[in-house]
Amino acid sequence: MKKTIAVLPGDGIGPEVTDAAVKVLQSIAMRYGHTFHLKHAEIGGAAVDQFDNPLPQQTIDVCEASDAILLGAVGGTKWDANPAHLRPEKGLLNIRKHFGLFANLRPVKAVPALLSSSPLKEEVAKEVDMIIVRELTGGLYFGEPKRRSEKAAVDTLVYTREEIERIVTQAFEIARTRRGKVTSVDKANVLETSKLWREVVEERKAAYPDIEVEHMLVDSAAMKLITDPRAFDVMVTENMFGDILSDEASVITGSLGMLPSASIRSDGFGLYEPVHGSAPDIAGQNKANPAAAILSAAMMLKHSFGLDTEAAAIEKAVMGVLEDGYCTGDLAGNGKRVVSTDQFVTKVVEELEREFVSEHIMYSYV
Repeated sequence: MKKTIAVLPGDGIGPEVTDAAVKVLQSIAMRYGHTFHLKHAEIGGAAVDQFDNPLPQQTIDVCEASDAILLGAVGGTKWDANPAHLRPEKGLLNIRKHFGLFANLRPVKAVPALLSSSPLKEEVAKEVDMIIVRELTGGLYFGEPKRRSEKAAVDTLVYTREEIERIVTQAFEIARTRRGKVTSVDKANVLETSKLWREVVEERKAAYPDIEVEHMLVDSAAMKLITDPRAFDVMVTENMFGDILSDEASVITGSLGMLPSASIRSDGFGLYEPVHGSAPDIAGQNKANPAAAILSAAMMLKHSFGLDTEAAAIEKAVMGVLEDGYCTGDLAGNGKRVVSTDQFVTKVVEELEREFVSEHIMYSYV
């Protein structure tokens, strides 16, 4: 398979973790006979510094000529005083909107080797395996009018039936590949948009009689994420609720450095990025946890390229390194061996090599 990947390193630790993910992709390409053409471009603060624009046209052109986008992170205190249109985060919002990436997928899966790093009790955190499907291009973040005066401020929450239908359908389709349960989160006791959201879910579930559906108010969902996260399989919700709940769920794994994400549209084109921020305090120090970026690359192989075997190999390699006791500093403790970003990537590539050789030796005996 030949694919072109736009690589947008961004700010802070973004260049380090995307470089790590690229090394793993190159290893996969070599071992499985693929060709990945990589095209680098700027986004966020780095793009502001170079082009006075957090999402310059040059970057859009590179992405439009690619089959998927791999992004590092954007933002940092360096640009905090910038006007709104020159904030690094604007680049991320704009690229999602430009490419119609309406569905944000955030898997949250407990890692046995890291349960001691979770703030939740082990009996609560173990065996958690869920995915949050967040609507990404509507709601409060994009609604108009949006204005502020000295005495008041206005944000507008708008959702169309079409926007709700497509994200809900995405959630149902994902549930069919998992345990067959969808939890729809809203605030239908207060918000008109949530009442419409719940109506659409009820309408769409008729086409999915094999899927169990439950409705849950957002405050109840927030509590249950901490008290009984194993109860969730696929959670689908609107933009702001999804933003908050997915960050809350991230602590289950013990570190934001472990969480990948995908922002996709119906044709499979997507942007893949770690959930963590740019962490400027450790940028350039070879300390960043690259696992989330590597796992985001695995999501790209699965969701945009249909390479399920290769994606599973990456996931297994990352988990194998962690099971062997190696980790970066954010997961230190309990006898773990702390390694640098580069060393962690090397371990992952070595694990991929062992697994690849082992599989082919087994195949040769069949």
